[in-house]
Amino acid sequence: MTTTTTTQEQDSSPQSLLRVQVTTDGDASVLTRLLGYLQNLNITPREINAAFGSHALMHLTVDIFGLPEERVSIITAKIGQHPCVLSAYWHRL
Repeated sequence: MTTTTTTQEQDSSPQSLLRVQVTTDGDASVLTRLLGYLQNLNITPREINAAFGSHALMHLTVDIFGLPEERVSIITAKIGQHPCVLSAYWHRL
């Protein structure tokens, strides 16, 4: 017997690849603090990319695989509360 899933079921699957985008102050210590937060939650990102942009800002991209969207929403909201974070959001890839 073959089982099929709809696109909506696949998108809400905990096996989705999700990307968290964060814009922070350009202080290099911010990177270790934010990644330390993920480490405390025992989350190993699939990929991390940090780039310094204009106006002394840092743009951080963290790809996370295997977590439910609800948990990533909570994590992103918590990251967004950090005083040096200007914006934080997530989306599906």
